[in-house]
Amino acid sequence: QVQVVESGGGLVQPGGSLRLSCAASGRIRSINAMGWYRQGPGKQRDMVASITSGDSTNYADSVKGRFTISRDNAKNTVYLQMNSLKPEDTAVYYCNAEVFDWYYLRGNYWGQGTQVTVSS
Repeated sequence: QVQVVESGGGLVQPGGSLRLSCAASGRIRSINAMGWYRQGPGKQRDMVASITSGDSTNYADSVKGRFTISRDNAKNTVYLQMNSLKPEDTAVYYCNAEVFDWYYLRGNYWGQGTQVTVSS
């Protein structure tokens, strides 16, 4: 019904940059918000950044000034530009889309996750 697909993860050295992309597709009426979450080894899944349909953004304190979230509403796509990466940023990054589907049912849909590893 609704699919969320991330891309852009990989291995990068400390201080490097990556840009993650996430596209939502399927029987979607509208998207209320999209966000990025991450889960490091042995840790809970935490919100990294989110953005609403009106482009209001929210960031975790740990990534403010380093990460930037943006979206292309026409393409149902959200991006996460990650700069000045640190080893503690290593995690599986998940994209979430809060949508109303074709039958006007609200739901949260998750991508499969993409691995980001920051290491020398």
